[in-house]
Amino acid sequence: MSTSPLASARLHHLADLVRRRSGLRLAVEHGERIASKLQPVADRFGFRELGALLGELEEEPDELSRAVVEAMATHETSFFRDPAVFAYLRDSVLPQLMAARLVPRRLRLWCAAASTGQEAYSLAMLLDDAGVFAEGWKVDLFVSDFSRDAVMRIKEGAYSDYELARGLPAPLRARYCVPSESGRWHMVDGLRRRLRVHCFNLLDNLGWLGELDLILCRNALLYFAPDIRLETLVRMTGILAPDGGLVLGTTETVQDARLYLPVAGAPRGVYSKNPALMRRAG
Repeated sequence: MSTSPLASARLHHLADLVRRRSGLRLAVEHGERIASKLQPVADRFGFRELGALLGELEEEPDELSRAVVEAMATHETSFFRDPAVFAYLRDSVLPQLMAARLVPRRLRLWCAAASTGQEAYSLAMLLDDAGVFAEGWKVDLFVSDFSRDAVMRIKEGAYSDYELARGLPAPLRARYCVPSESGRWHMVDGLRRRLRVHCFNLLDNLGWLGELDLILCRNALLYFAPDIRLETLVRMTGILAPDGGLVLGTTETVQDARLYLPVAGAPRGVYSKNPALMRRAG
């Protein structure tokens, strides 16, 4: 990609567009990396040069703008990513939440910015293993991503051998995956039906989710502009139950201790609005 002043201005417009529409912070100095992400979009829309695509983007046509913004996202994920975190969810957080909700027998969880869904299916496996589905609990497991392609992957629930090898233990693979003619493995229908999948942008209103017991938003806010990251965390605070938990990536922080505090004894990345309440729930 050219580094001329005009191209630089267009790159800055691209960065502004991406920030406004997704919250993502785009490093314009990484022109080659941006170009590699833009090229498939250019091919799809028939642009012979990336400069022409960036020029058209200045008018912000809806379909092209959305495709470009989605292309800028990082879709790195795996099953049971950071195993210590999922072990803590299994052994501590979920039992505590279930003990505190025995009367309504209802759990409401959200796996946000879920990419292609491996962590969402990991959470569904933990819930199944905890017996909530078999024991008649009402479980709302919301799963969302702003990328339409990612949402299609989540709904399909199909993964390659390589994707399964990244974190899914053999016993769980045998229990929850079935081979398909395409050579990929599909999550069993009983698990896929547990996910309530939505195409959703984290910048939009969260009110439709209602009050939640647990939010997983892992390694997504890391790429947000700092002000938008904080604003998103504030809005998540508003829909999290008083004893609910927030799980971020292990390298992420909440920025403001007035919103959340780390849960004592938990792996990095596990937070609560009130850790004392969270502990008492058990």
